Amino acid sequence: MPDLRVLVVEDDPVAAEAHRTYVDRLPGFTCIGIASTAAKALQVLTRPGVDLVLLDMNLPDGHGLDVVRRMRAQGNQTDVVAVTAAREVAAVQAAARIGVVQYVLKPFAYETLRDRLTAYARQRKAAESGQVVADQDEVDRLLHPARASSSVPKGLAGSVLDRVVQLLGNREGWTAEEVATSLGTSRITARRYLEHLADQGQALRTQRYDGRSGRPKVEYSWVAES
Repeated sequence: MPDLRVLVVEDDPVAAEAHRTYVDRLPGFTCIGIASTAAKALQVLTRPGVDLVLLDMNLPDGHGLDVVRRMRAQGNQTDVVAVTAAREVAAVQAAARIGVVQYVLKPFAYETLRDRLTAYARQRKAAESGQVVADQDEVDRLLHPARASSSVPKGLAGSVLDRVVQLLGNREGWTAEEVATSLGTSRITARRYLEHLADQGQALRTQRYDGRSGRPKVEYSWVAES
């Protein structure tokens, strides 16, 4: 099966490059381009060659949902994954109604997008091969792919990892103690998640000097996307 060709629609250049990098790291996926506006995205989508769109909701010249509506009105049934900071329930429900297949909140760890796209690829392959569902559980998994088990590193929970990412995205510079307090976990647990993100290149380690002691603390900042 050839690689699925992905168009990234994102106006922030740092986030766009991060998403391109994430897609190209995934076996079976290739990023074929970046569109920074709704108009550019729709222009690209008038030509064949796109299998999946990673779509931000807040674009400088329009809303992502309007892009999907215009795609559908033009007869373009390309699948769409929303990759956005928009958290309004109404936006999530509207996206589902017009056929957005996944809704991923920014900021997120690489593993989050990997798991969503991997689940999408499995479903697409099953559909193209004419596979039938075995039972209700399988129907539920198809309709709710976000509930599929996460493949984050052993000993880490995907839900907690995403919470750590959200914290790092909300402000610059967190120590393990501060993350532990926010999550209600131990400092050791918080540090494991932070170190994982740093090892993946998604968080930057620096030193914080508080002036009260000679020993600096390790501080972590989100660097994968803005």
